[in-house]
Amino acid sequence: MLRAFSVVYWAFFILTLPLLFAVALVVWLVTVAFDRRRIASHLWSCAWGSFYVVANPLWRVRVSGREKLPWNGPAVLVANHLSLLDILVLYALFRPFKWVAKAELFRIPFVGWNMWINDYVPIWRGDRESIRKMMQHCRAHLARGTPVLLFPEGTRSKDGRLQAFKDGAFRLALEANVPVIPVVVTGTSEALPKHGLVLRQRMDARVTVLDPIDPAAHPSVDDLREAARAAITAALPEEHRPAPRAPATARA
Repeated sequence: MLRAFSVVYWAFFILTLPLLFAVALVVWLVTVAFDRRRIASHLWSCAWGSFYVVANPLWRVRVSGREKLPWNGPAVLVANHLSLLDILVLYALFRPFKWVAKAELFRIPFVGWNMWINDYVPIWRGDRESIRKMMQHCRAHLARGTPVLLFPEGTRSKDGRLQAFKDGAFRLALEANVPVIPVVVTGTSEALPKHGLVLRQRMDARVTVLDPIDPAAHPSVDDLREAARAAITAALPEEHRPAPRAPATARA
Protein backbone atom coordinates (compact mmCIF):
# COMPACT_ATOMS: atom_id res chain seq x y z
CA MET A 1 0.00 0.00 0.00
CA LEU A 2 2.72 2.49 0.95
CA ARG A 3 4.70 1.63 -2.18
CA ALA A 4 1.70 2.51 -4.37
CA PHE A 5 1.06 5.66 -2.35
CA SER A 6 4.72 6.63 -2.78
CA VAL A 7 4.41 6.40 -6.57
CA VAL A 8 1.29 8.59 -6.53
CA TYR A 9 2.81 11.12 -4.16
CA TRP A 10 6.10 11.53 -6.02
CA ALA A 11 4.21 11.78 -9.33
CA PHE A 12 2.15 14.60 -7.77
CA PHE A 13 5.38 16.18 -6.52
CA ILE A 14 6.99 16.14 -9.97
CA LEU A 15 3.90 17.29 -11.87
CA THR A 16 3.37 20.32 -9.63
CA LEU A 17 6.99 21.51 -9.73
CA PRO A 18 6.68 23.58 -12.95
CA LEU A 19 3.65 25.50 -11.70
CA LEU A 20 5.14 26.24 -8.29
CA PHE A 21 8.45 27.25 -9.85
CA ALA A 22 6.59 29.60 -12.20
CA VAL A 23 5.15 31.37 -9.15
CA ALA A 24 8.65 31.49 -7.61
CA LEU A 25 9.99 33.08 -10.78
CA VAL A 26 7.26 35.74 -10.75
CA VAL A 27 7.95 36.52 -7.07
CA TRP A 28 11.65 36.87 -7.83
CA LEU A 29 11.12 39.09 -10.88
CA VAL A 30 8.75 41.39 -8.99
CA THR A 31 10.95 41.77 -5.89
CA VAL A 32 14.56 41.33 -6.98
CA ALA A 33 15.12 45.06 -7.61
CA PHE A 34 14.49 46.02 -3.96
CA ASP A 35 14.71 42.75 -2.01
CA ARG A 36 18.48 42.30 -1.88
CA ARG A 37 18.25 39.49 0.65
CA ARG A 38 15.55 37.75 -1.43
CA ILE A 39 13.33 37.30 1.60
CA ALA A 40 10.16 37.23 -0.49
CA SER A 41 11.54 34.43 -2.66
CA HIS A 42 12.60 32.47 0.39
CA LEU A 43 9.21 32.84 2.09
CA TRP A 44 7.54 31.58 -1.08
CA SER A 45 9.93 28.62 -0.94
CA CYS A 46 8.82 28.03 2.66
CA ALA A 47 5.21 27.99 1.49
CA TRP A 48 6.16 25.70 -1.42
CA GLY A 49 7.93 23.20 0.82
CA SER A 50 5.17 23.31 3.41
CA PHE A 51 2.58 22.70 0.71
CA TYR A 52 4.12 19.30 0.00
CA VAL A 53 3.85 18.39 3.67
CA VAL A 54 0.24 19.55 4.00
CA ALA A 55 -0.71 17.79 0.74
CA ASN A 56 0.39 14.43 2.14
CA PRO A 57 -2.33 13.03 4.44
CA LEU A 58 0.25 10.83 6.18
CA TRP A 59 2.51 13.71 7.18
CA ARG A 60 2.42 16.26 9.96
CA VAL A 61 5.05 18.72 11.18
CA ARG A 62 5.05 20.74 14.37
CA VAL A 63 7.41 23.64 15.08
CA SER A 64 8.36 25.01 18.47
CA GLY A 65 10.74 27.84 19.36
CA ARG A 66 10.29 29.67 16.05
CA GLU A 67 10.35 33.00 17.90
CA LYS A 68 14.05 32.43 18.72
CA LEU A 69 14.97 32.91 15.07
CA PRO A 70 15.70 36.45 13.85
CA TRP A 71 13.73 38.17 11.10
CA ASN A 72 16.56 40.62 10.64
CA GLY A 73 20.03 39.84 11.86
CA PRO A 74 22.77 37.30 11.20
CA ALA A 75 23.01 33.91 12.86
CA VAL A 76 24.33 30.46 12.06
CA LEU A 77 21.63 27.80 12.27
CA VAL A 78 22.80 24.20 12.70
CA ALA A 79 20.45 21.23 12.38
CA ASN A 80 20.80 17.48 12.63
CA HIS A 81 20.22 15.63 9.35
CA LEU A 82 18.11 12.46 9.17
CA SER A 83 16.35 12.41 5.81
CA LEU A 84 15.63 14.21 2.54
CA LEU A 85 12.40 15.24 4.23
CA ASP A 86 14.37 17.45 6.64
CA ILE A 87 14.45 20.11 3.93
CA LEU A 88 10.67 20.15 3.60
CA VAL A 89 9.99 20.27 7.32
CA LEU A 90 12.62 22.95 7.99
CA TYR A 91 10.87 25.22 5.53
CA ALA A 92 8.07 25.25 8.12
CA LEU A 93 10.26 27.63 10.15
CA PHE A 94 9.08 30.48 7.88
CA ARG A 95 12.05 32.68 8.78
CA PRO A 96 14.73 34.13 6.48
CA PHE A 97 17.81 31.94 6.04
CA LYS A 98 20.04 30.55 3.31
CA TRP A 99 20.66 26.83 2.97
CA VAL A 100 24.10 25.36 2.46
CA ALA A 101 23.36 22.36 0.23
CA LYS A 102 25.29 19.94 -1.91
CA ALA A 103 25.88 21.36 -5.37
CA GLU A 104 24.22 18.42 -7.14
CA LEU A 105 20.83 19.65 -5.93
CA PHE A 106 21.26 22.90 -7.86
CA ARG A 107 21.19 20.89 -11.10
CA ILE A 108 17.72 19.45 -10.52
CA PRO A 109 15.15 21.12 -12.80
CA PHE A 110 12.82 23.55 -11.02
CA VAL A 111 14.09 22.65 -7.53
CA GLY A 112 17.68 23.61 -8.36
CA TRP A 113 16.61 26.65 -10.37
CA ASN A 114 14.66 27.87 -7.37
CA MET A 115 17.74 27.38 -5.20
CA TRP A 116 19.74 29.59 -7.58
CA ILE A 117 17.24 32.46 -7.58
CA ASN A 118 17.13 32.29 -3.77
CA ASP A 119 20.92 32.64 -3.66
CA TYR A 120 21.32 29.52 -1.56
CA VAL A 121 24.85 28.24 -1.07
CA PRO A 122 26.21 25.26 -3.06
CA ILE A 123 29.07 23.05 -1.96
CA TRP A 124 30.87 20.13 -3.55
CA ARG A 125 31.73 17.78 -0.71
CA GLY A 126 35.43 17.03 -0.42
CA ASP A 127 36.46 19.86 -2.79
CA ARG A 128 38.64 22.38 -0.92
CA GLU A 129 38.06 25.17 -3.40
CA SER A 130 34.30 24.62 -3.19
CA ILE A 131 34.51 24.74 0.60
CA ARG A 132 36.43 28.02 0.41
CA LYS A 133 33.78 29.52 -1.89
CA MET A 134 31.01 28.22 0.36
CA MET A 135 32.55 29.92 3.39
CA GLN A 136 32.99 33.16 1.44
CA HIS A 137 29.37 33.01 0.24
CA CYS A 138 28.11 32.44 3.79
CA ARG A 139 30.19 35.35 5.10
CA ALA A 140 28.54 37.61 2.51
CA HIS A 141 25.06 36.52 3.66
CA LEU A 142 25.95 37.08 7.31
CA ALA A 143 27.36 40.53 6.49
CA ARG A 144 23.99 41.43 4.95
CA GLY A 145 22.17 40.29 8.08
CA THR A 146 20.86 36.99 6.72
CA PRO A 147 21.16 33.76 8.74
CA VAL A 148 22.69 30.69 7.12
CA LEU A 149 21.62 27.13 7.86
CA LEU A 150 24.06 24.23 7.73
CA PHE A 151 23.93 20.53 8.51
CA PRO A 152 27.21 20.20 10.44
CA GLU A 153 27.17 16.40 10.17
CA GLY A 154 27.84 16.92 6.46
CA THR A 155 25.48 14.18 5.31
CA ARG A 156 22.37 12.31 6.40
CA SER A 157 22.73 9.85 9.22
CA LYS A 158 22.68 6.20 8.12
CA ASP A 159 21.16 4.87 11.33
CA GLY A 160 19.36 7.94 12.65
CA ARG A 161 21.95 8.63 15.34
CA LEU A 162 23.65 12.00 15.59
CA GLN A 163 27.09 12.01 13.95
CA ALA A 164 30.22 14.05 14.62
CA PHE A 165 30.08 17.71 13.58
CA LYS A 166 32.38 19.42 11.12
CA ASP A 167 33.95 22.78 11.98
CA GLY A 168 32.78 25.09 9.19
CA ALA A 169 29.55 26.40 10.74
CA PHE A 170 31.25 27.21 14.02
CA ARG A 171 34.21 28.88 12.39
CA LEU A 172 31.75 31.12 10.54
CA ALA A 173 29.98 32.04 13.77
CA LEU A 174 33.21 32.91 15.56
CA GLU A 175 34.58 34.95 12.66
CA ALA A 176 31.35 36.95 12.32
CA ASN A 177 30.65 37.01 16.08
CA VAL A 178 27.07 35.84 15.56
CA PRO A 179 25.04 33.37 17.61
CA VAL A 180 24.76 29.70 16.79
CA ILE A 181 21.15 28.53 16.93
CA PRO A 182 20.73 24.73 17.19
CA VAL A 183 17.68 23.25 15.49
CA VAL A 184 16.51 19.72 16.26
CA VAL A 185 14.63 17.61 13.70
CA THR A 186 12.88 14.36 14.63
CA GLY A 187 10.42 12.04 12.93
CA THR A 188 11.67 12.26 9.35
CA SER A 189 13.96 9.24 9.17
CA GLU A 190 11.14 6.88 10.10
CA ALA A 191 9.09 8.11 7.13
CA LEU A 192 11.93 8.23 4.58
CA PRO A 193 15.31 6.72 5.55
CA LYS A 194 18.55 7.63 3.80
CA HIS A 195 18.32 5.13 0.95
CA GLY A 196 15.33 4.97 -1.39
CA LEU A 197 12.19 7.02 -2.02
CA VAL A 198 9.55 4.61 -0.76
CA LEU A 199 7.63 6.19 2.10
CA ARG A 200 7.80 3.81 5.06
CA GLN A 201 5.16 5.05 7.48
CA ARG A 202 3.31 8.09 8.75
CA MET A 203 5.48 11.10 9.54
CA ASP A 204 5.01 13.01 12.77
CA ALA A 205 7.93 15.40 12.44
CA ARG A 206 9.00 17.96 14.99
CA VAL A 207 11.27 20.95 14.48
CA THR A 208 12.53 22.46 17.72
CA VAL A 209 14.56 25.66 17.82
CA LEU A 210 16.83 25.73 20.86
CA ASP A 211 18.29 28.71 22.68
CA PRO A 212 21.01 30.64 20.82
CA ILE A 213 24.60 29.97 21.86
CA ASP A 214 26.79 33.05 22.31
CA PRO A 215 30.18 32.52 20.66
CA ALA A 216 31.77 34.77 23.29
CA ALA A 217 31.05 32.05 25.86
CA HIS A 218 32.79 29.43 23.69
CA PRO A 219 35.76 31.22 22.12
CA SER A 220 37.26 28.24 20.27
CA VAL A 221 35.85 26.30 17.32
CA ASP A 222 36.05 23.07 19.29
CA ASP A 223 34.20 24.48 22.30
CA LEU A 224 31.46 26.07 20.21
CA ARG A 225 31.02 22.95 18.09
CA GLU A 226 30.70 20.68 21.10
CA ALA A 227 28.34 23.06 22.90
CA ALA A 228 25.98 23.00 19.91
CA ARG A 229 26.25 19.22 19.56
CA ALA A 230 25.58 18.72 23.27
CA ALA A 231 22.47 20.93 23.07
CA ILE A 232 21.10 19.00 20.10
CA THR A 233 21.97 15.65 21.71
CA ALA A 234 20.11 16.55 24.89
CA ALA A 235 16.98 17.43 22.90
CA LEU A 236 16.95 14.24 20.80
CA PRO A 237 15.10 11.07 21.78
CA GLU A 238 17.37 8.31 22.99
CA GLU A 239 17.31 6.37 19.71
CA HIS A 240 18.76 9.36 17.82
CA ARG A 241 21.50 10.27 20.26
CA PRO A 242 25.10 9.38 19.42
CA ALA A 243 25.94 5.73 19.94
CA PRO A 244 27.63 5.21 23.32
CA ARG A 245 31.34 4.63 23.11
CA ALA A 246 32.63 1.22 24.01
CA PRO A 247 34.69 1.28 27.21
CA ALA A 248 38.43 1.32 26.65
CA THR A 249 40.13 -2.02 27.19
CA ALA A 250 42.34 -1.92 30.25
CA ARG A 251 46.00 -2.61 29.63
CA ALA A 252 47.89 -5.04 31.75
